Amino acid sequence: MKAMVASGEIPGILAYDGRQPIGWCSVATREKFPALERSRVLKKIDETPAWSISCFFIDKRYRGNGLSIELIKAAVDYVKGQGGKVLEAYPVEPKKKKMPPIFAWTGLASAFLKAGFLECARRSETRPIMRYFI
Repeated sequence: MKAMVASGEIPGILAYDGRQPIGWCSVATREKFPALERSRVLKKIDETPAWSISCFFIDKRYRGNGLSIELIKAAVDYVKGQGGKVLEAYPVEPKKKKMPPIFAWTGLASAFLKAGFLECARRSETRPIMRYFI
């Protein structure tokens, strides 16, 4: 990530409350996240060129209010503006209703569904691969 920022690439988008940053969503072309390809669960499902949302950070004071959905929608707009056609995400779908925030850093599947994503693959009970087609 440090190398990406140092190169001048944009590694994601920010959410603000006034001038205060309150959330971040990591979004870039899938190739920028080599750990995805090394993952048995998250490796490519096909050869479609895709952008990826890899993680989030939301200030704890703003969690549970739909900010992740707004960040997802902003990521769609960003990718569309960059000419991308497919945006992929790797959220968690918890087995229990409540999930500790430490385990939700890739986002929740329910938020992606609300933002218009579709599940395209699942190699793990709790980790769908979801896509938004622009």
